[in-house]
Amino acid sequence: METVEYNHSSVERLWNDFLKNNPDNKIKNTPLSFYFCDNQKDADECAELVVKGVKRATATSLWWYEKNNELLPKVGDQYIVTDWNGNAKAVIETTKIENVSYNKITAEFAETEGEGDKSLDYWKKVHEAYYKREMESHGDDFDENMTIVCEYFKTIYLK
Repeated sequence: METVEYNHSSVERLWNDFLKNNPDNKIKNTPLSFYFCDNQKDADECAELVVKGVKRATATSLWWYEKNNELLPKVGDQYIVTDWNGNAKAVIETTKIENVSYNKITAEFAETEGEGDKSLDYWKKVHEAYYKREMESHGDDFDENMTIVCEYFKTIYLK
């Protein structure tokens, strides 16, 4: 997950439209917006999977949260998912968090994350490569026992 460092005007528009349609929403301030992955092709595909209701989870390494001094997600958090260019696509809400060792990720989680062919083999292949890329720039090594923050979410509003 990569945080969008600026609030693209579409993020504000989507959030304002969401609040108009959901005036009782507890969160009023524009939440964090982000895109999935570390490249445009994957980020745009994942945003589209969220829009289609296929992608209902994400898997960020605990290492990433610690390295970036980011707060861990919690149930009820809301976010705006964007494409690579920061165009808002959906509002999501965290429904469940599980901290799981990479080597204990299940086929059910891989399917819920919804990427590729949704298999555990695919999940492991692309996520190991991703975690290695994000860690290597800091001189850290991927470890199959590393903790993955498995964040389940529901899409609560679409563009």
